[in-house]
Amino acid sequence: MTGGWRGADEQRHEPGPDAWWCEQWAFDAWTPDGRTGCYSVVTLVPHHRRAWYWAALVRPDRPLLTVVDLEQPLPVGTLRLRGGQLWADHICEDPLRQWTVSNETYAVALDDPAEALGRALGQPEPVAFDLEWYATADPTPAAGWPDGYEQEGEVHGIIELRGGNLELVGPGRRSHVWGSVDWSAPGGEPLDGVAAPVLLAADGVRTALHHTLSAGGWHRWRRPC
Repeated sequence: MTGGWRGADEQRHEPGPDAWWCEQWAFDAWTPDGRTGCYSVVTLVPHHRRAWYWAALVRPDRPLLTVVDLEQPLPVGTLRLRGGQLWADHICEDPLRQWTVSNETYAVALDDPAEALGRALGQPEPVAFDLEWYATADPTPAAGWPDGYEQEGEVHGIIELRGGNLELVGPGRRSHVWGSVDWSAPGGEPLDGVAAPVLLAADGVRTALHHTLSAGGWHRWRRPC
C-alpha cells in the first residue's frame, strides 16, 4: 500500500448508475521553467459506450498543438484507444510508481489557443508522444471528483514532431479519478499561464475545459459555454 492507495486502485472501476459516471486518467509533464509542457487525458464514459481523449503540447513562440477526440469507442479492459487517425495508450508498468504514455496522431496547430474553444481550424501536424512517468511522492486525494487520487512525479521521453524530436525531461503530475460529474457546472479557479483549452461538446454538454501551464505545472478549471 502506498499513501493509503493500493495497486488495484490503478485499474478500472465498476461504473455507478448515473448516465454521466466517468473514469479519467490524466498525465501532465512540463519543463522546470513552465514554458514547455504537454498533457494526455483519457476519460471513459461507460454508459455511453465511448471514450474521450485530449492531448496538447505547448512551446515558447510556437503554435499550440492540440488533439481532441470525443468519439472513440470504449476500450475493452485496457486504456488503448484506436479509431480514426488516433492511436493512444496508457500502460501501468508498476502500480503507483510508473506509467508509459504514448500516442500517434495528427494535432491541430493553433496560433491563438482561444480558437480551441471555437472552430479550431488550423494546420494538421503529425505528433507522437513516447513518455515514461515515474512517481516521486505518494498519491494524495484528488479534488473536484467524488473519488480518486493524484500523484507528483517526473517524466522522461520524446515527442516526435515534423520538424524533429523534442526531448522532454521535467516534473510531472498525474491523476486517476472516477464518479458522477456535472460537466456543465463550473469548477476550479482561473489561473494565468500558457493556455491549452479543450471544448467538451457531447450530447448537448458544452463546457470549456481550461488547461494553463505555469512554473508550478498544469492547472485545470472549467466553465459552461
